Amino acid sequence: MTKRLQVLLEDDELAEIQELARRRRQTTAAWVREALRKAREETVYPDAIRKLRAVREASSFSYPVADIEPMLGEIEMGYSGELPT
Repeated sequence: MTKRLQVLLEDDELAEIQELARRRRQTTAAWVREALRKAREETVYPDAIRKLRAVREASSFSYPVADIEPMLGEIEMGYSGELPT
Protein backbone atom coordinates (compact mmCIF):
# COMPACT_ATOMS: atom_id res chain seq x y z
CA MET A 1 0.00 0.00 0.00
CA THR A 2 1.33 3.44 -0.82
CA LYS A 3 0.65 6.67 1.04
CA ARG A 4 0.89 10.27 -0.08
CA LEU A 5 3.35 12.61 1.63
CA GLN A 6 2.95 16.35 1.23
CA VAL A 7 6.06 18.48 1.72
CA LEU A 8 5.98 22.25 1.41
CA LEU A 9 9.04 23.83 -0.19
CA GLU A 10 10.07 27.34 -1.10
CA ASP A 11 9.83 28.07 -4.83
CA ASP A 12 13.59 28.23 -5.35
CA GLU A 13 14.17 25.01 -3.42
CA LEU A 14 11.55 23.16 -5.46
CA ALA A 15 13.00 24.53 -8.70
CA GLU A 16 16.45 23.23 -7.72
CA ILE A 17 15.07 19.77 -6.91
CA GLN A 18 13.14 19.70 -10.19
CA GLU A 19 16.32 20.62 -12.09
CA LEU A 20 18.29 17.88 -10.33
CA ALA A 21 15.58 15.36 -11.22
CA ARG A 22 15.49 16.58 -14.83
CA ARG A 23 19.25 16.12 -15.17
CA ARG A 24 18.88 12.51 -14.05
CA ARG A 25 15.86 12.04 -16.32
CA GLN A 26 13.62 11.30 -13.37
CA THR A 27 10.36 12.69 -12.19
CA THR A 28 10.57 14.98 -9.19
CA ALA A 29 8.68 12.37 -7.14
CA ALA A 30 11.15 9.62 -8.10
CA TRP A 31 14.10 11.86 -7.21
CA VAL A 32 12.58 12.71 -3.82
CA ARG A 33 11.80 9.05 -3.04
CA GLU A 34 15.37 8.10 -3.92
CA ALA A 35 16.80 10.92 -1.78
CA LEU A 36 14.64 9.90 1.19
CA ARG A 37 15.65 6.23 0.86
CA LYS A 38 19.31 7.18 0.73
CA ALA A 39 18.97 9.46 3.77
CA ARG A 40 17.18 6.69 5.68
CA GLU A 41 19.93 4.17 4.85
CA GLU A 42 22.65 6.59 5.93
CA THR A 43 21.02 7.41 9.26
CA VAL A 44 22.95 5.84 12.11
CA TYR A 45 21.02 4.95 15.22
CA PRO A 46 22.88 4.61 18.50
CA ASP A 47 23.49 1.04 19.53
CA ALA A 48 21.27 0.00 22.47
CA ILE A 49 24.11 -2.00 24.00
CA ARG A 50 26.34 1.09 24.09
CA LYS A 51 23.56 3.08 25.76
CA LEU A 52 23.00 0.40 28.40
CA ARG A 53 26.74 0.15 29.06
CA ALA A 54 26.91 3.92 29.61
CA VAL A 55 23.96 3.83 32.02
CA ARG A 56 25.47 0.94 33.97
CA GLU A 57 28.83 2.69 34.16
CA ALA A 58 27.26 5.95 35.31
CA SER A 59 25.22 4.18 37.98
CA SER A 60 28.38 2.60 39.40
CA PHE A 61 29.67 6.01 40.55
CA SER A 62 28.76 7.65 43.81
CA TYR A 63 27.33 11.09 43.14
CA PRO A 64 26.34 13.58 45.84
CA VAL A 65 22.61 13.57 46.43
CA ALA A 66 20.16 15.61 48.45
CA ASP A 67 16.52 15.50 49.38
CA ILE A 68 14.40 17.02 46.63
CA GLU A 69 12.93 19.92 48.62
CA PRO A 70 16.29 21.46 49.69
CA MET A 71 17.64 20.89 46.18
CA LEU A 72 14.68 22.68 44.58
CA GLY A 73 15.07 25.51 47.09
CA GLU A 74 18.74 25.91 46.15
CA ILE A 75 17.83 25.94 42.47
CA GLU A 76 15.27 28.69 43.07
CA MET A 77 17.83 30.69 45.07
CA GLY A 78 20.22 30.36 42.14
CA TYR A 79 17.60 31.71 39.73
CA SER A 80 16.84 34.64 42.00
CA GLY A 81 20.53 35.48 42.51
CA GLU A 82 20.52 34.64 46.22
CA LEU A 83 23.37 32.50 47.50
CA PRO A 84 22.73 29.72 50.00
CA THR A 85 24.37 30.21 53.41
